[in-house]
Order: sequence, then C-alpha cells, then structure tokens
Amino acid sequence: MTPSPAITAAPPAPSRPLILTLAAGAGFAVASLYYAQPVLQRITDDLHLTVPQSGLIPTLTQIGYAAGIFLLLPLGDRYDRRTLIVLKALALALMLGLCSLAPGLNTLLLTSFLIGVTATMAQDIVPAASILAPAGQQGRTIGTVMTGLTAGILLSRTVSGVVGEHFGWRAIYLIAAALLLVMAGVLWRMLPRFKAQSTLSYPALLLSLGGLWKTHPPLRRAALTTAVLSVAFSAFWSTLALMLHQRHGLGSDIAGAFGLAGAAGAIAARMAGALSDRIGTHRVTRLAAGLVTASFLAMGTAEALPMTAQLAVIAFATVTFDLGFQSSLVAHQTLVYSLDPAARGRLNAVLFTVMFSGMALGSVLGTQALALAGWPGVIGLTVLASGTGLLLRLTAPTPVSVTPVSAAPASAAPLKEAEAEALEA
Repeated sequence: MTPSPAITAAPPAPSRPLILTLAAGAGFAVASLYYAQPVLQRITDDLHLTVPQSGLIPTLTQIGYAAGIFLLLPLGDRYDRRTLIVLKALALALMLGLCSLAPGLNTLLLTSFLIGVTATMAQDIVPAASILAPAGQQGRTIGTVMTGLTAGILLSRTVSGVVGEHFGWRAIYLIAAALLLVMAGVLWRMLPRFKAQSTLSYPALLLSLGGLWKTHPPLRRAALTTAVLSVAFSAFWSTLALMLHQRHGLGSDIAGAFGLAGAAGAIAARMAGALSDRIGTHRVTRLAAGLVTASFLAMGTAEALPMTAQLAVIAFATVTFDLGFQSSLVAHQTLVYSLDPAARGRLNAVLFTVMFSGMALGSVLGTQALALAGWPGVIGLTVLASGTGLLLRLTAPTPVSVTPVSAAPASAAPLKEAEAEALEA
C-alpha cells in the first residue's frame, strides 16, 4: 500500500467521512475520562470507599489528562500526528482494560491517571482537523469534530450508567477498550501523514510553551476562562451521581440519563464553530459564559421547589449549561489555533493544560463542597466559578477591527500581539 502523502501548508478540503472519523475518534477518546462519574456509587460500594476516596477517581483522571496534554501534546508539532494518535489509541485501550481488572483503590487510581494521560489523543485529533480545514472554515471544521467529542463526553455518562446498573461498573471499561482497538485501526487507515511543523527538540518544545503564554494575551484569557468554567462543569458532573443517590435514592442509570439532557452541547459545538466564523469569537465567548452562569443560578433557585420540580429544573439547566460550555470551548479553540498556525499543538497544550487543571480542581472542590455543605454548596461553587468566567470575558478588550479566522499556512509567522487581540472580534 502506497503511503499517504504528508499534509502540507495548503491541504485540499478533507472528505466528510474523514472529518466524521476524526469526530468519532475524539469522542471515543474523551469518553474515557467520564465513564467513572455515573458509577461512582457502585465503585464506592464495591471497593468499600469513602466519598472523598471515590472523588479521587475522576480527579486523578483529570490530572492525568492535564499532565498528558502538557507533556505529550507539543510532540504533535514535531512528529507525524497520525502515528501519535494511533499509538495513544492503543495505549488507551490497554489502560481501560487494566482498569476493569483493578482489585482495589490504589490500582484503580493509577489506571485512572494513565487513562487520562492516553486519552489526550482527543486533543491530537482536534489540531489535526484544524490543519486539514480549508481557509475560512476552521471554526466549522473544529465544531464538527467537537460535536463528536462533546457527544462522547455526554453519552459516555449515559452508556456507563446503564451498563453499570445492569452489568457492573467494570463492564463499561472492557467495552470501551474494545472500541478503542477498533478505532485505532480505522484512524491508521484513513488519516493522512502530517508533516512536522517544528524542528525543536522535546525540551525546547516544552520551554516554548512559556513563550507562547507570554506572547499571546488572548491565549492567557482563553485558558483562564475555560479553566474556571471547567471548575463549574467538573464540580457538577463529579457530584451529580452521589447527590441523586443520597437525596433521591436514584441509581447510576438515572445519573447517566442526565447525559442525554446535556447532549444539546453536541449540537452547540458545530453551531458555535460556524457562528465564530460569522460573528467572531469575542461575542460567542461572552454569550456562552453568560449562559453557563445563568444555568447554575437557575439550579440554585430551584432549591425552594419540591423535589420533582428540582430535578426537572436541574435537567433543563443541564441542557443550557452544556450548550454554553461547549460553545465557549469551541470559540476559544478557534481563537487560539489562529494565533500561530505553526504551533497549534503547543497552543492546544497550553489551553487544555490550564483547562483540565480546572477540571481536576472542580472534582476536588465539588466533592468537598458536597461533603461539607450538601448540594447547595456544590451549586454555590458552580455559580462562583462560572461567574468568574463571565467576568473575564466581559472585561476582555473589545477589538476595533475584525480579522477573519481561517486556516493560515503552517509556515506563517506568529501573529503580533495587536493582531492576536483583533482575532477576538
């Protein structure tokens, strides 16, 4: 079989099957981060854990994801992305299989951390889609792939909850491992080779992350905004199953069903990408952060309602806050990838290292808030965190000119600081 040609600075428009395959690959990978959340109560009962101990499982997974993004994503600028994606898919399948066999807490925490590290293949896929995107359609292409990624996040909870309720929590990890093995083969066959965009050594790649952080103010604001919104996102999802069991006596299948309520976020991803191309990322990020904050405020006001009405409000607000969160994420990615097209992997590493540090912090703070102040404490935390994200966007400099967001050539020089600010239009 003749090797696929390497992607150069001006790639042809990718085929729809290829983009859908990338979306599926991102979805399967990122789903691995969330399988534990709906079945935390079952894991807690099976391994005789306390609530703080079980809270370490999603926390270690998010920490592993943040570490993998920081340490491994910069390699995408130095080596063929196809090879990196497939190797991570195989490693992730192995880690999921080992997790299903975990006999106790320590083994479970170790494999959860390594699942997070290897699940970063999802964040290799998104910049790959950005490189493949034709000029002027970067936001739309990223949005399509993010639709798959978002569906993976949300449907993973639903599937995990149902499988966990009927077959035990270990079964979902075995099923996921098999799916990742299949996906590795499909991605190897369909993906083209990608030309290296940097000749820097690995230590130099890591050191350059600090330079990117200093050079691009929009990168800093995007990373900090996504981080605090992620604190709210993670605090909610890390404690939902425990709250439903403690307050309502509901099982993991019901907790997983809330993932369906949030599946609207998958629709929002593609819409937000197209909207960013049309009206600019600056406006989209403000609207999205406002929607997240309003959703958690609605959950807080529902505390005075009867229990059934509370659940209805939480389900509806789950739809709206996922819409806002995913729209914010896609808009920020579209902005960040345009700052320096030759450094997409490293820009992505900075954005998502900070973001998933927020996710890990949200898991810790969420479980502690639940233990100390119950569900109202969790909602108070989410309102504070999302409100901070909205404030960061409202105080961002309003650009005076509009620069279209497009897939610039890989050889393009980094944008100057003034140009970078204009990209937030």
